[in-house]
Amino acid sequence: MGRHSDRAVARCLRAVAAAVVCAVVVACTAVYRNHGYAPTETDLALLTVGQDTRDTVQAAVGPPSATGLLTVDAWYYVQSRFKLLGPREPEEIDRQVVAISFAEDGTITNIERFGLEEGRVVALSRRVTETNIRGVTLIQQLLGNFGRIDAGQVLGE
Repeated sequence: MGRHSDRAVARCLRAVAAAVVCAVVVACTAVYRNHGYAPTETDLALLTVGQDTRDTVQAAVGPPSATGLLTVDAWYYVQSRFKLLGPREPEEIDRQVVAISFAEDGTITNIERFGLEEGRVVALSRRVTETNIRGVTLIQQLLGNFGRIDAGQVLGE
């Protein structure tokens, strides 16, 4: 009877060890979350600078979400990607801003995608060769909080 009891204890210990290993592996697995929306290059390819208007932009890619921004001169789409790892605070690993500028008559004058590289705002793509759009300081503000988001903001608390 003692031998049978020892086997049962050994099986129980193995099951507990396996459960602990599974829990540790699951806790150490990274979870990625996306927040906001920025149109893809494929979506933006449907738009023609100088021809399309706010209405056709809205039909093709939609208006900026609540995390984006609508101004008279431009629409800004903001998208962030966060990495959550176990009990650590979420880490923002990417942020992109798509800026679609409009002329006074409502036609598109510029489409640009901005991101961060080593903490500096860089243009990732540009459909018009203007060196600067009117809202660059706004884009710097939208990208400027990179990495300074607290867990409550990410988790919607």
